Amino acid sequence: MAATFIDKKILILGAGVTGLAVARSIARRGAQISLADDLVSEVAGFSVARTNLYSAANFDALVVSPGWKSDHRLIIEAESSGVELLNEVDLAWQIRAELVPSQRWLALTGTNGKTTTVEMAAAMLREGGISAIACGNVGTTVIESVESPENYEVLVLELSSFQLHWMREATFVAASILNIAQDHVDWHGGFSQYAQAKLAILDRASTGIFNGDDPEVLSRTANWQGRKVFFSLDTPGPGELGVIDDLLVDRAFVSDPQEAAMIAELVDVIPTVPHNVSNALAAAGLARVMGISHESIRLALQNFKLGRHRIENIYTRDEINWINDSKATNPHAAAASLMATISAIWIAGGLAKGAEMADLVKRCKSRIKVAILIGADRELIATELRANAPDVEIVYIDAPQSYEKGGPDNSLMEAVVQAAKRRAKAGDTVLLAPACASMDQFLSYADRGDRFAKAALKENK
Repeated sequence: MAATFIDKKILILGAGVTGLAVARSIARRGAQISLADDLVSEVAGFSVARTNLYSAANFDALVVSPGWKSDHRLIIEAESSGVELLNEVDLAWQIRAELVPSQRWLALTGTNGKTTTVEMAAAMLREGGISAIACGNVGTTVIESVESPENYEVLVLELSSFQLHWMREATFVAASILNIAQDHVDWHGGFSQYAQAKLAILDRASTGIFNGDDPEVLSRTANWQGRKVFFSLDTPGPGELGVIDDLLVDRAFVSDPQEAAMIAELVDVIPTVPHNVSNALAAAGLARVMGISHESIRLALQNFKLGRHRIENIYTRDEINWINDSKATNPHAAAASLMATISAIWIAGGLAKGAEMADLVKRCKSRIKVAILIGADRELIATELRANAPDVEIVYIDAPQSYEKGGPDNSLMEAVVQAAKRRAKAGDTVLLAPACASMDQFLSYADRGDRFAKAALKENK
């Protein structure tokens, strides 16, 4: 379909951030827009109707927002009647050819660490003199980034499994996979399908930057035929990135792979915890593909600050750290946070999204002193703790009657923080790393983290 869309009747499934960005873009190109959403009834500039009021056969194309499942009635109708299925990333790729044909795209996916890593990579590119932005499943949509008056030379795309499920056309200079662990298995129908969606990022890339410490990534990329560059926390072999003593080193993008060039010192990565060092190596790999110097990469790392709700130190008093990692919305992410502590008062629970908790508890049980559990699927965690870590104290916190999701009352997190404070001693870390999504009791992971930080500061002032 041409990027003009003149007089094309387009139905956009989803009136959220992505759907609205697409609607604004293709409406300017002559499309006749309809928006369908069962949860949103009104948005600025467009009318929205419920999905049952539409028939796919009445449109030239459907734009599917991330998160819409392929068994939705309208999608099935479109496929059976030959109506074209589009998605935001591929539309942005078409528009890129019209507006900024020289623009190059890098892409990254993984279960955890995506946002941090694409933001690191974009910072490295900018430090090296290339105009770049991190976009996609973080911050600005891809289509808005393509249309930006900044005329970015490079986009660094964070892509979720939902986006990758629908994507067909976009092409990348290089693509990176950080890790593959259980997440969104309820949406995809199983772990294998979820992993396959992640691997789809390689369909239109010739260079892959892969986590050599992740067994799923190693096994599932074994037969891929492109150029493979592995990164790990171990000493790198020729053609790899890794760690030697206290240095991040490059043996992949150097003239002599028998030699190791210093990228940065470990202390340049803040916080210097294993999964963040791994993120920095992945970002460095993407930056090196684009020719960014080691010196520029190091300067970018020294000046880089993690976004909020990612291993965020809220408060330290009496040798007790209060850490907000509300972004740890699955077991793999929560395990990384727990393994960076010695003795955790662990706050967890919410919506598990079909994920299992056994591996998390088995791996981290020596780091958990107390588990304070909230939310709809907290019993999944409690069951594994009782089976695999019977000495860990389990504390259930129910939402007080006065608490309402999204309301001004913060009594739920205040009760959580009070329970944690009563049990924390010098050397402990009070860690919000829920291993679950937030929407059962909070508006978002950010809302959950903000409420935890507010309660912690109130209790410790």
